Amino acid sequence: MNWISFLEEDMAVATLRLTIPLAFSTHPLTSSLRFPARKSIGNSTSSFRTVRMAANVGSDPETTSSASRVIDSHLHVWASPQEAATYPYFPGQEPTLTGDVEFLLKVLSSAQLKLSWNMEEARVDGALIVQPINHKFDHSLVTSVLKKYPSKFVGCCLANPAEDSSGIKELESLVLESNYKAVRFNPYLWPSGQKMTNDVGKAMFSKAGELGVPVGFMCMKGLDLHIAEIEELCTEFPKTTVLLDHAGFCKVPENGEAKDTYTQLMELSRFPQQVYVKFSALFRISRTGFPYQDLTPLLSQVVSNFGANRVMWGSDFPFVVLECGYKEAKEAVTIIAKQASLSSSDMDWILGKTLMQIFPGQWVLP
Repeated sequence: MNWISFLEEDMAVATLRLTIPLAFSTHPLTSSLRFPARKSIGNSTSSFRTVRMAANVGSDPETTSSASRVIDSHLHVWASPQEAATYPYFPGQEPTLTGDVEFLLKVLSSAQLKLSWNMEEARVDGALIVQPINHKFDHSLVTSVLKKYPSKFVGCCLANPAEDSSGIKELESLVLESNYKAVRFNPYLWPSGQKMTNDVGKAMFSKAGELGVPVGFMCMKGLDLHIAEIEELCTEFPKTTVLLDHAGFCKVPENGEAKDTYTQLMELSRFPQQVYVKFSALFRISRTGFPYQDLTPLLSQVVSNFGANRVMWGSDFPFVVLECGYKEAKEAVTIIAKQASLSSSDMDWILGKTLMQIFPGQWVLP
């Protein structure tokens, strides 16, 4: 299952016809955006979802420190239709929404339409770009972005688990020759019937530790399906840092099965200074809509078990645009943190210091 089908499966789709078209006319594909309606929880809902205008709470001085930088630990960029001639999509993975870097950076909203689509308006200083499945193992588009904005972005490449071990050399080349400082393990790209703990997986995980780059795990179908592999790799290669994308796709438990997975996530804290948690893509792990306050117990428990200095916020741009907007993604974690009674110091770590600690010297305060 790819990211697009994950978003669209069992969702009703509505088209928002923007009432202020000039705010979006500077960029292709944004004069009409597709917004998926959430399934109802408890009560029936219309298939058309109203886009909420969020309150400006993200700059609350009691929750964040003005001296800290805000770094997004998880976003994607891919080629625009015009760029695709140079940076082609992988066949069958053509995107259905806008995700190029100019869309990320430009101020596309007007003063009248208080929807925030991008980093600049959200006051985010930098980000870790995760190689999207849309280009699969062709990293040329993301590499071009890293070269153009070296002080703003670092890259997370996509591990190629080819049985000929060519992915190990690819990883080393991307790390040593371009600004890639992490690698993503997607277990669903491994050959059928094989696990991330096969010979190639272990060799790549070990190589990542040698190169000093963290390994991100994308457990989209459930942490419980891959927890044994993650634990085995962490135990055998303790020098390799681990990032759990989207909190391992764990939700606050409502039944026994979810509770077991939730417990598995917390127990990974026993790997001190090795396993970190991305509190990212909140719309994927929440059972409610913005500002996803049902995730308060999750954030509270993650910080309690791992420590705020092993937790980091991430947006999952551009998918988050369809959910609440980019700035609102940052505001959501602030709202949740206040509800969880986290300190301003905790929030400094979550919103940037944790990632800056993992990648020292990348985003330096002036």
